[in-house]
Amino acid sequence: MTKQEKSIHSRFEVIKGMEDFVGENIYTLLKPVNESWQPSDFLPDMTAENWREQINEFRQRAEALPDDLLVVLIGDMVTEEALPTYQTFLNRLDGVKDETGASNSPWAQWSRGWTSEENRHGDLLNKYLYLTGKVDMRAVETTIHHLIRNGFDTQTGSDPYLGFVYTSFQERATKVSHTNVAKLAKKAGDDRLQKICGLIAGDEARHEKAYRLFMQKVFDTDPEEAVLSFEKMMKIKITMPAHLMDDGKNKNLFTNFSNVAQRIEVYTTKDYAEIISDLVSGWNIGNLKGLSDIAAKAQDYLCNLSERYLKVAKRLSFAGPAEKFSWIFDREV
Repeated sequence: MTKQEKSIHSRFEVIKGMEDFVGENIYTLLKPVNESWQPSDFLPDMTAENWREQINEFRQRAEALPDDLLVVLIGDMVTEEALPTYQTFLNRLDGVKDETGASNSPWAQWSRGWTSEENRHGDLLNKYLYLTGKVDMRAVETTIHHLIRNGFDTQTGSDPYLGFVYTSFQERATKVSHTNVAKLAKKAGDDRLQKICGLIAGDEARHEKAYRLFMQKVFDTDPEEAVLSFEKMMKIKITMPAHLMDDGKNKNLFTNFSNVAQRIEVYTTKDYAEIISDLVSGWNIGNLKGLSDIAAKAQDYLCNLSERYLKVAKRLSFAGPAEKFSWIFDREV
């Protein structure tokens, strides 16, 4: 067995050995279905006699949303709607995958439970945007169609250590984005959207807690390989899930969307740096002991990485010419 094969086998054994741990925590990390919110809780009741009045009120609240906020909200929704790709990613991870599609293993139960909670996010945001009447839904739906077809590569392969570093980071990133959209929605006068994005951010925070807990267990069990995996993922850089979004017209759609998100401070390079800092602190990277020379170098790299990104963030500018977005009938933002 080669060194690489031994490493893969070792990681598989660590993850399989965590099954009881996952089983003990899964019901605090996932909410019971009958206690969970559902999209219809926050949308006009189409069975009510006053459904027309409810829709009119709904639209009035959304009327003041500026185009830049709409673009970021749509981009976030498109990202959430590509959920099939994310479950596929989880099911590629060694030791985590759902072998039958209905397995009773704790990892499989987590994967399906996480997916079921995440599924509500795209459903709710999609219906919200449709009901506002402010969005070209066919252009949005075409973008979702393209994104699921295009997929995305986390660059983690089937490695569960890399996978859990990725998900710990990405859940935090989505929490930050939805939280900031909620703040801007409140500022624009749509308290309904504020509540919707706040609830989604709450889910993301709980999911972040779960993945960070899983990775903490890996650090406790296999600190050498865990810190090397964290370093590798940071050097690869975290690929945003929707980086292959495409509306069939604009090949720079993700870049344009990201620039708008940076300009209105929904998700920025500074946020990226702060997430790194928080993970380094949360996993107590600076205090890991007994590491080999190569792992100690990784430790040092990680402890200084956030500051490097913060310096970069100070130099970046996302001012530039306005870009057209098909999502909002080719208006420029």
